[in-house]
Amino acid sequence: MSADKQTLEIYDAKAAEYAQLVVSKAEHKSLTAFVADLPTGAHVLDLGCGPGHYAAEMLRLGCRVDAVDGSAAMIALAQQIDGLTAWQALFDDLEAVDTYDGVWASFSLLHAPREKLPQHLAQIKRALKAGGVFHIGMKLGEAAARDALGRAYTFVSAPELDGLLRDAGFVPYDTFRGEGAGLAGTVDKFILVRARA
Repeated sequence: MSADKQTLEIYDAKAAEYAQLVVSKAEHKSLTAFVADLPTGAHVLDLGCGPGHYAAEMLRLGCRVDAVDGSAAMIALAQQIDGLTAWQALFDDLEAVDTYDGVWASFSLLHAPREKLPQHLAQIKRALKAGGVFHIGMKLGEAAARDALGRAYTFVSAPELDGLLRDAGFVPYDTFRGEGAGLAGTVDKFILVRARA
């Protein structure tokens, strides 16, 4: 997760409320497709796992899942899921090498500063086995700003995200665009991309 103190404090304070948010149909469909692209019994990292709802679904689908988040309150919720290995960590802490068949980053990297995205994507690429699958969800836009709750966001355009992924050595192969409401209540346009390492 982001090292932004204010963002982490907001997630700590609103962890239970966030856990009640309904998973969007688009995101759920993407999760199913992500797992389908992985080998049986795949080892997956849920990077910025929140309360662990996606990690729980990946476990149900037969994956071995490690889950990390920068929010202590979110990790406390994730650690209640049977079979899930979850710990508190920031994006900068990812040091794994050739470890994972897949990395799932669902609307987590959007809290990283734009200038740190190349570094974080390189860390993810290094953590993946050759040919591993990376899922990223980001909000679409051009700016960096705080939302109504005070969380720090980096918005990206589709071409910018494609360039960042390719520069990190990924090959994007599936893209979905949509819009939806999040914790702050605003309806935002988003993009979901799957890419091969």
